[in-house]
Amino acid sequence: MGTLWKCTGVFPRGGPTESTTNFPARHRECLNKLRMELRPLVMCFALCVVYATSKPTEKKDRVHHDDPLSNKEHDDAENFDYDHEAFLGQEEAKTFDQLTPEESKERLGMLVDRIDEDKDGFVTVEEMKRWIKHAQKRWIYDDVDRQWKSHDLNEDGMVSWEEYKNATYGYVLDDSDPEDGFSYRQMMARDERRFKMADLDKDLKANKEEFTAFLHPEEYDHMKDIVVLETLEDIDKNGDGLIDLDEYIGDMYNQDGDNTEPEWVKTEREQFTEFRDKNKDGKMDKEETRDWILPSDYDHAEAEAKHLVYESDADKDGHLTKEEIVDKYDLFVGSQATDFGEALTRHDEF
Repeated sequence: MGTLWKCTGVFPRGGPTESTTNFPARHRECLNKLRMELRPLVMCFALCVVYATSKPTEKKDRVHHDDPLSNKEHDDAENFDYDHEAFLGQEEAKTFDQLTPEESKERLGMLVDRIDEDKDGFVTVEEMKRWIKHAQKRWIYDDVDRQWKSHDLNEDGMVSWEEYKNATYGYVLDDSDPEDGFSYRQMMARDERRFKMADLDKDLKANKEEFTAFLHPEEYDHMKDIVVLETLEDIDKNGDGLIDLDEYIGDMYNQDGDNTEPEWVKTEREQFTEFRDKNKDGKMDKEETRDWILPSDYDHAEAEAKHLVYESDADKDGHLTKEEIVDKYDLFVGSQATDFGEALTRHDEF
């Protein structure tokens, strides 16, 4: 049981009750973990089967929402804590709180050089938005860096499909498939399809950005179709390419002989009938599934980017110079001087 418990620890973010859109990635993590530890592969298989055949007793959320930029109140009249975490990410924002104003300005200036992608000397709203999204998704890039090391086997700065296939499935493809129908070959075929969609130049090799799109397709517009397709395949049990009401509810809730449904299940039935099934044919097609799992949410990163540019744009020309950003460093990053009371507390502790 110790090995199984350790294996469950590799599930990203919400754990095994989270959306199974990235279900194959979880198998990959399990396989890689156990292979590195030289544990019997049958243990990994046992976990995968348990996960694949079990249903959650609490609501499973397949909808992809962006996490909030910060849990702080956004009130610039009180402080800029929200802006600091939105611009830097929560953990990085803490490091700036330890700096003097001079150190803070210096480090911010170096960040501006990275934000200015086209190196024209100006930061636009679009560049600011992309930076904020990058700062908020730093955990994704950490995950990619970790996996990159174990898959770029020849260290040429690329991960080919052959490298990925051999590193992930090389130890199990020679085994016969289990009787319950679970198939590593099917899983590999699904991975190959996703890999090829992420591989924009179609050379069957992924650079770092393409590999990121492969591992985290929900973060890339050109990968949204595969997110929808994989979700639909997960839920569609009768193989008709559609999701009916029973499949929709069955994916979220296991009745398990209990005729008394929780209130949220009744609400989901109503949601399916009234809102999910837009053409009222009793089933969700690909477009209806897309509208469900990939809603057009309010773009918090864009709103914050516009806010930061507006507040810092001294000459009101619609974009920012490095000088304009550094002059308003307290809005972007802060320092000990912008939180004097907390700085005094830290000093007393020392």
